[in-house]
Amino acid sequence: MDVKLWRADIDDAREIHAMQVEAFAALLEKYQDFDTNPASESVEKVEARLKQDVTYYYFICMGQTKAGAVRVVEQKERGRNKRISPIFILPEFQDRGIAQEAIRLCEEMHGSENWELETILQEPGNCHLYEKMGYRQTGRTEVVNERLTLVFYEK
Repeated sequence: MDVKLWRADIDDAREIHAMQVEAFAALLEKYQDFDTNPASESVEKVEARLKQDVTYYYFICMGQTKAGAVRVVEQKERGRNKRISPIFILPEFQDRGIAQEAIRLCEEMHGSENWELETILQEPGNCHLYEKMGYRQTGRTEVVNERLTLVFYEK
């Protein structure tokens, strides 16, 4: 599989935002989590993240085609975990192992230890992906609404 990560910059904010809205729209409709779903975020929030010194945004590409994106937050302080938030694959590219390869590439570039993330407990495919990649539930959960609970992972 020809998956590559291309570093994004501030000029890519609108494109990342549009892709993020498309990728998370079905989950927003399903769970109605308007305060936490990336599809509800403004382009200004994406721009603000891109300006952070600790943020690395990458387009996830299949060959020359942008299939999604991932944000890595790396505090670069001893004892601080790196964080994936968010990662997304556009609907037409899902279920091909692209997210798995993108996570592997992130860990290759930023180090394979001390990672954290959260996902939707009610989405078994998401949980399976992260567990297959070596992430383990921390035991912490956060109820967002009656439909959705976030579950937290570490590696």
